[in-house]
Amino acid sequence: EADGALDATQTNEATGRRSGTVGAREPRLAEALGELSAVSVPVTAPGFGPAISVDDMTRSLYEFEDPLWVLIRRECMVGAANDPQLASFLYASVLNHATLEDALAVVLSYHVQSDYFVALQWVDLFEEALEQDVSMRRAARKDLIAAMRRDPASTHPAGVLLFSKGFQALQCYRLAHSLWMRGRRELALYVQSMVSAHFGVDIHPAARIGSGVLIDHATGIVIGETAAVGDDVSLLHNVTLGGTGKVGGDRHPKLGRGVLVGAGATVLGNIHVGDCARIVPGSVVLKPVPAFTVVSGVPARPIGKVVLELGSALPSEEMQHSLQNIEAFELSGIDGAGL
Repeated sequence: EADGALDATQTNEATGRRSGTVGAREPRLAEALGELSAVSVPVTAPGFGPAISVDDMTRSLYEFEDPLWVLIRRECMVGAANDPQLASFLYASVLNHATLEDALAVVLSYHVQSDYFVALQWVDLFEEALEQDVSMRRAARKDLIAAMRRDPASTHPAGVLLFSKGFQALQCYRLAHSLWMRGRRELALYVQSMVSAHFGVDIHPAARIGSGVLIDHATGIVIGETAAVGDDVSLLHNVTLGGTGKVGGDRHPKLGRGVLVGAGATVLGNIHVGDCARIVPGSVVLKPVPAFTVVSGVPARPIGKVVLELGSALPSEEMQHSLQNIEAFELSGIDGAGL
């Protein structure tokens, strides 16, 4: 379903709809408003209206080029009607823009602007990166959908876009990484410093982070220069992916796909955490973790195998931190060392 909601990115690139000029934005905005004007948007619930799941979005808005963006705009229209004091904010952030990329650039620029690097400069930077990098546009949508699927507090994509500092900090990292990869490393480090100061999230621009990533709550996240985070990973607050000393080179952890890292966990050194592993909150991981293994403690040791109760096949999707839903090694025929 997520991939079905992302097809518009490639379509936008092929039709050349993204542009930095005001004149080019006006017909795109008129078109977007025309699409919505044909759809009734009743105010049937407070706030952003009734929550709509990713599955319902895909089924009900399949005829639109970008279902996720259409849903965000509908929610903001309902939000403006429900609370007129928010209307100017919602129009400036979302409703005055033709694409999710345009709105994302404006929302993020508001948070990292300063007296000597103003919002319009940031908007240009974000739009340039989003225009040049299709993977950055797809990742933003997948990250947003990940929050909708995994965080029970993220009931509306409009709320994630506007208010979730984990999502916002991650998209700012994606700008910094894009700049780093294009050789603009000093500017990338400046972006990192602004994100760290504003969001309390410190991600080195050289780190490699996949798509469909959830950073929940986000405060205290630290991800080092040579760290790698796979697709569909979930990180809770105060997680550190760090080194073990001052030695340079490849020195940070590598997380596979679907890993769930609990709040306050620390993973140190150039070690691999296998696909679909779980790290219990508060653990300190110093050794490699096999796939589908649950580790806990200080230092962490394997205590069992991942048990998926909801059929998602990914611990990061289920977001289960309890020790009750694991298969202990003593019962699974695997010794206490996880071998």
